[in-house]
Amino acid sequence: MAFVVLGTGTAGYLYLRHLEGNVTTTDVGDAGKGGFSRDEAFTILVIGTDRRTGKGNGGYGDRGSTGHADTTILLHVAEDRTNATALSIPRDLIVDIPDCPTKLEDGSQKVVPGQRGVRFNRSLGEGGRDPGCTMRTVAGVTGIKPDHFMMADFNAVKTLTAAVDGVTVCLEHPVDDRESKLRLPAGESTVEGEDALAFVRTRHSFGNQGDLDRIRAQQHFLASLMRKMASGDTLTDPGRLLRLAEAATKALTVDTGIGKVSTLKDIALELRKVPTKNIAFTTVPVRDNPAEAVKATVVLDESKAPQLFAAIRDDVPLTEVEERRKKDNARESMAGAARLEGPRAPASEVRVRVLNGGAPAGSAQETVRWLQAEQGVVEAENAGNAFAARSRTTLEYAPDQAAQARRLADLMGLPGSALKPGGSVTGSQGLPTMALTLGRDFLGAGVRLDRSRTVVPDVEKSTADTVECAR
Repeated sequence: MAFVVLGTGTAGYLYLRHLEGNVTTTDVGDAGKGGFSRDEAFTILVIGTDRRTGKGNGGYGDRGSTGHADTTILLHVAEDRTNATALSIPRDLIVDIPDCPTKLEDGSQKVVPGQRGVRFNRSLGEGGRDPGCTMRTVAGVTGIKPDHFMMADFNAVKTLTAAVDGVTVCLEHPVDDRESKLRLPAGESTVEGEDALAFVRTRHSFGNQGDLDRIRAQQHFLASLMRKMASGDTLTDPGRLLRLAEAATKALTVDTGIGKVSTLKDIALELRKVPTKNIAFTTVPVRDNPAEAVKATVVLDESKAPQLFAAIRDDVPLTEVEERRKKDNARESMAGAARLEGPRAPASEVRVRVLNGGAPAGSAQETVRWLQAEQGVVEAENAGNAFAARSRTTLEYAPDQAAQARRLADLMGLPGSALKPGGSVTGSQGLPTMALTLGRDFLGAGVRLDRSRTVVPDVEKSTADTVECAR
């Protein structure tokens, strides 16, 4: 939510120094990235907690808790900014929580022991688990490593909706929920403050009164909030913009990699490039937990979830994107195909340095071993970590190394777009060597990297430009 606030609140950056003091940061170590790049795809874990802070919130959440992961959305923004995917993660999903290194206030570090087969929402708060632990849990479940996190509590919903003078929601039937105190008629209503919080919290007003129906209502709410923040009424009202900037920065806790208001502004402006019609909301595919007689939790639907995770990892949109992207991809495909045409050098003549540019730890050495032992590329060597992370794997080579590049592309399933003609580097033997940088799309040695094989599963989804009524 705060991305768009900060992006539309550019007029308020005269107050940069003041706003800087509003943002709270948490050091999550290697669970996230150290900075933000405007030239790459990025993934942010948005966490809404049930922590009881703010006036009037003492009756919500677990008393005395530091906050559980009550509402969690993994937001992936494509490298070309034509689309984004917001993936909701059910709080009742059964997961394995890994051991989590956590930095304490005095600067020391402790490891919070992991747990197997527990609810996802316990990845935050319990035992001192910080947002970095939730990030690590998400990475373990989905194979998608979040770059950063943004966290807000109950009070954020109240202050942000008040700052925009309310958000429009739609109901297929009237609601009178005694527990959340939500009372709304059928059709459209404008909610803010306490009513807005009740809308996103209620579990007894929609569908079968479960968390999955609540998630769908929350997605409709967030889409409406995005539309309100990007509307002309908001963009042309300086007072509202400043209220938004104040509310957003006070509401947020973020990782130290994006802890400056100038960086949050950059993130917001990058997200604003994505058309609302191409911002897709969906939920992790799940099914009832077969281990329970009385259904209370869910597990991954293995027939759909891995494909959806792969699509997000591979930057594949869940929506129809602009014709421009299709044309650009067609041109890139033609250029890439041309790079793959021509003779291939024998594997024994391929010289390549392998760098890790965002792949899982150990990937460079794993790839070197695979190339040497199974593919006959004896001149492969591990060059450690790349200077900067990349969303996709690339192979850089000099013109006279084109035959080597084609051979390596064949072995690894590299698409032509991954081949980057240019210059070479010098290997450990003092000879010209190609540079293979493993990006975040790398799934393991021997797993082909041709993204055209990615299959987008048939999952329920909605888009941010569409007005939908909660059922």
